[in-house]
Formats: sequence, structure tokens, C-alpha cells
Amino acid sequence: MGSFKLFKMHLRVPFMVLALIEFLICASAVYVAVYVRFNANALDVETLERYNIDSLLVSAILFGLVMPMTMMAMGLYQYRFRGGVLGVFLRSVIGFAAGAAILALIYYVIPSLYLGRGVFGIAVVIAFFMVGTIRPLFFYYVDKDTLKLKVLVFGAGKRAASINKRLRRKVDRRGFRIAGYVIATTDEESDIDDRYRIQPSHSLLQYCVENNIDEIVVAPDEKRGAIPLSELLECKLHGLAVTDLLAFFEREQGKIPLDIMRPDWLIYSDGFDQSAVRDVAKRIFDVIVSGVLVLLTFPLMILAALAIKIEDGWRAPIFYHQVRTGFLGKPFSVFKFRSMTVNAEKEGVAQWATRNDARVTRVGAIMRTTRIDELPQILNVLLGDMSFVGPRPERPHFVDELSQRIPYYKERHAVKPGVTGWAQVSYPYGASLEDSVQKHEYDLFYIKNHTIFLDLLILCQTAEVVFFGKGAR
Repeated sequence: MGSFKLFKMHLRVPFMVLALIEFLICASAVYVAVYVRFNANALDVETLERYNIDSLLVSAILFGLVMPMTMMAMGLYQYRFRGGVLGVFLRSVIGFAAGAAILALIYYVIPSLYLGRGVFGIAVVIAFFMVGTIRPLFFYYVDKDTLKLKVLVFGAGKRAASINKRLRRKVDRRGFRIAGYVIATTDEESDIDDRYRIQPSHSLLQYCVENNIDEIVVAPDEKRGAIPLSELLECKLHGLAVTDLLAFFEREQGKIPLDIMRPDWLIYSDGFDQSAVRDVAKRIFDVIVSGVLVLLTFPLMILAALAIKIEDGWRAPIFYHQVRTGFLGKPFSVFKFRSMTVNAEKEGVAQWATRNDARVTRVGAIMRTTRIDELPQILNVLLGDMSFVGPRPERPHFVDELSQRIPYYKERHAVKPGVTGWAQVSYPYGASLEDSVQKHEYDLFYIKNHTIFLDLLILCQTAEVVFFGKGAR
């Protein structure tokens, strides 16, 4: 499966094509709906003027853009999506409903784009069923091996075997298939099947050409004395992609594996960009998003405050604040709606939140599931302590503990912590050391590749987390 890099993110060509096809379907559905509603004279200027449709083309483009965007917010363009047929259907229904609500708001603000209830309803129905028809066909063909990159792994030891361990599922291998593992002289013993171990009888390039290899992933257990640089260079010059194992995982998983991490790879690889222009753009983004979110959620926050008072009494506190570790390791107070009982942590001892935690109140359980308890953190963003997107801030006690047990943990403080983040949209709630390791791998990816484009993508995908309560406890 081909991909291209845009703003440091690897975008999959088939899914970009799917988005384009669905845009065309949705835009065309508007024309079909007008034709069905107004019969054969649908595209006549006179007919459109009679029904107050000033620009059908603009309305169709708008419809075609909004619907795929709301489907993207529901995770329907994630190439590792694991929701199954029911998950796709449910997310499609919510995506189209959200798209219809957004379009209704736009029509209210710009009446000249309004299509009319009949045309709008017919267009939504046509687009929904057409999208529902092509998606099964798309996934049928995209999962075929003929459309995947054919990858040859140079190395057959423990590092090479980590591919099978980390990318076990079918959806994990949607973009590639392993042709085999070339035995390197420094390989340690591994559980790779002997059937896939390869010792080319001729040159590495000749083997790749004869077997239609698209990419070589370099993964020996020890690089010194094991990598045939001249042969790999020859392959590179003949158009084959040559990729380091860490870069391969970064592309395929959207995270950086800590167990095979090397400090020199972090030092010499691209990323970790910091500049005044980037900081100003990030701050403007934070203020705009926070301002819009305050306007949209203010009534919800009032209701949350009332619900807390009704359940726990009028003297009970609405908010609580905790000291968290922020940018460059500086402490700050994070604000949240109180979702646990008063004095939930006896004697001030920090505790992990657990599934079905007895300390969580009834109102708090709802707020934690819907992430309403996080809304007061908008104040932290406006104050500059946090960004809207970034690694979640941890308490100093946990930071000290995790820094001793997780490599590169303190590097998360190279950027401002966020209300939402790449780890939050990619991995469930973390309440153990293993979860913290997994989430930190995603956070390292964000720290290395953060851009406004990635922030927008995370912000969009956060909608799926909220709607489906992913990882809430």
C-alpha cells in the first residue's frame, strides 16, 4: 500500500483515494437529489432561482466536504480501524448525523446555500447508502496482498522478530506483507519460522528484482559487521526503499518502540522541531480552539456544575485542582470538574484510577465517560500552562516513578502538555506501568512529529473518543 508524507505524517494513498471518492459521491448526491426533487429541469438556472438555491455547485462542494470530515472524526479513515461491520455502520450513522447538524448550522448562517428540506434529506439518504455500498468493496480490495508493499527484512534475529510481535493483526499489516527475512551474521536466536529465513544465492539486488521486492527493512541484532552497505546502496540506487526498523515501526504504528530504541536514532532522525514561528502558530491555534470550545460547551459546563451540587450537596466543591508536571518539568495546577468523592486520596497519597473505581461519583462516572470533567482545563490552556494538544500531564510523584522505569520519559516535557493528545486517540486509558509505556511510545511520536496539521488531526479524532467513551474510567 503506497503512502506519502505530508507535514511529517504518512498518509495512505488508498485511503486518500477513498476520501476523494466519497467526496465525489456526496457532492454528486446533491445533484441527484435536486434532479429527483425537481424532475428533469433540476439543473436549470430558472428552477434553482425559483427554489432559492443560489449556487448548486458551492452547496454540493460544501456537502461533499463536511460529510467525509465528520466520518473522519469518527475514525472511518484510520487504516488500522478494528471496529468491524457494526462499528463502521454505527460510526457512519453518527458521522452523517453530525454532518447534517453542521450543515444545518451553516445553512442558518448562510441562507443562500440552503438546499431545502426535501433536497437535503434525499441527498443525505443517497450519500449514506452509496458510501455504505463502496466501503465493503474498498476494504475487500485493499486487504488483498497484490496492493500491499512487498517487504524484505534484512535480519532474522530478535529485532526482526519484533515485527511479528508488534504487528500481529490483519489490520496492522494492511500496508505491507513480509516476503522473508535475510539471515545476518550477527543475528541472535529467534522464533522466526525457518520457511521465511532467506540466504540469497546471488546479490541482494538480484534477489529483490527477481521477487518484486518494494522495500528493504534493515533489522539486524547488531549493525556493526552485519550490514552490507554496498549492496544496500546498490538497491537504493535502483529505486528500492531502504528503511530502518525504527522508522518502519514509526510509519506503520504511529509510535516509537522503546524496547528497541537507540539514542543515536533519536539524535540523527528528523523531527523535534522548535521555532518561534511554530510556537506563535501553536499559541494562536490553542486560543482559537479554546475560545470556540468555551462558546459551544458553556451550557454543558453549567449543567455539570449543577449536577455535582445536587449529588454532593451545595457546600461540596465543584472543581478540584492537582499539581501536574508541565513544560520543561515546571509544576502547575490543573483544573477539572470533581468526579470523585471529596478527599478521594487519603493522606494525600497519589493513586492510579482503576476500572469501576469506587471513589468515582455517579455524576463523575458520566463526566469521565464523556470527558466533560476535562473541560475546565481550557482555563489552563488560556493561561498558557497547557496546549490544547500534547502529552497528558502527570503528577510529579508518578513522573519521578515512571522516569526511573521508562526510558526517555522526561523527554515528554519538551512540549507543553495537552488536554487531548496522540496517545489519547490511539490508546485506551493508562492505569499501569505497561499502559504508561505504550502511551509514552505514542507521545514520543507526537513530540518528534508535532505540527499544526497533526494537532488538527488529533482534535478531529478526539470526537470519536468522546462519542464512544474510548478508554474512559
